[in-house]
Amino acid sequence: MVLDQSTAVAWSVVCLVATIVLYDGYRLLRTKEEISSLGALGSGGYAWQSDSSSEIMRNGTSLVTLGVMMVLPWPFVESSGSPVISVVLFDIFLGIHCLWLMMTKRYAVSRTHLFADGFQYPWESLRWVDWNGGNRIVLQRKGWWIFAPLPIGGTLADLEQVAARIEALKTDEWHLFADESEE
Repeated sequence: MVLDQSTAVAWSVVCLVATIVLYDGYRLLRTKEEISSLGALGSGGYAWQSDSSSEIMRNGTSLVTLGVMMVLPWPFVESSGSPVISVVLFDIFLGIHCLWLMMTKRYAVSRTHLFADGFQYPWESLRWVDWNGGNRIVLQRKGWWIFAPLPIGGTLADLEQVAARIEALKTDEWHLFADESEE
C-alpha cells in the first residue's frame, strides 16, 4: 500500500506531535522523583511546586496558540486530501499537551541549573532580565531571540525566593543561601 503525499505528510505530523507530547508527559511525570523535597535545599537551592492556576497564567499564550493550532487544519482537510482521522488525532495529542501545560509542576533552582518542566537548564544557557513581582518569572533561552521564553510559575513567596537566588548567582552571593540553609 502506497500513501499519497498529503496522507504521508499528515501521518508524519501526527507521529511527530505524538512523540513530542508523550516524551514531555514522561518527563513531567518523573519530576516528582527528580525533585523529591520542597523548600530550601542544603546547597542553597530552592524547590517548589506550582498549582494549576499558576500554570494556566504561566502558559496562557501557549494554550491559546495550541487552541489555534487545533482549529487551523479543519478548513483545509478536504482540499488537502488529508485523512480526517489524522486531524482528529492531531487535535487529541495537542489537547493532551494542553493538559500537561495546566498540571501542577515542580521546579528547582540550584547554583548550576534551573529545573523546569522535567528538564534541566544550565544557567549559562538562560538570560535573566529582572522580575518586578507578578505571577511568573520569564527567563530567555540564549540564542533563540524572542522565540524561546521560559516562564516559571508559583506563588509570590516561592517566586521571591527564586528571584533572590537568581540575583545571588549574578552577584556571586550564592554563599548567603548555602550558609542560610545549613544553619
